[in-house]
Amino acid sequence: MVTTSAVGAMRLESDGDAITKMEFVAEPVGPEGDNGESVPVLVEARRQLEEYFAGKRRIFDLPLAGVGTAFQARVWAELVKVPFGETVSYGDIARRLGMPPGASRAVGLANGANPIAIAVPCHRVIGANGKLVGYAGGLERKQFLLSLESTAADQGSFF
Repeated sequence: MVTTSAVGAMRLESDGDAITKMEFVAEPVGPEGDNGESVPVLVEARRQLEEYFAGKRRIFDLPLAGVGTAFQARVWAELVKVPFGETVSYGDIARRLGMPPGASRAVGLANGANPIAIAVPCHRVIGANGKLVGYAGGLERKQFLLSLESTAADQGSFF
């Protein structure tokens, strides 16, 4: 399913039971004849994305099944724990995973391989110096998402 959002078109994919991919795409065009409306988890994912962009959702409640290595899966599981409206560094994630100093580069690579943008909030990871670095969707999108979350948090959205 391809849907539009405040930051452009997004392709949503599932295995029928869980979301396997949420990615930004250049054009809002999906596979011909398949709009995803017959797959409940895709319809729910689109609904939750709409709520998120409206400032009404802080936490995604979707079954997720991103495909990656065991290490990537550990990093992605940690990313989901980063609260709405907050940011952490790659080093913070490495420390939370019990990794040695200097492991932030490996965390950054796993973060960049995240197949489920927004619901697995890799946009909440910033450089150790507090600067925006590396986002597969582009730094403009990352800035937009962080600003959206900051504004919603300031306004006391409760979802």
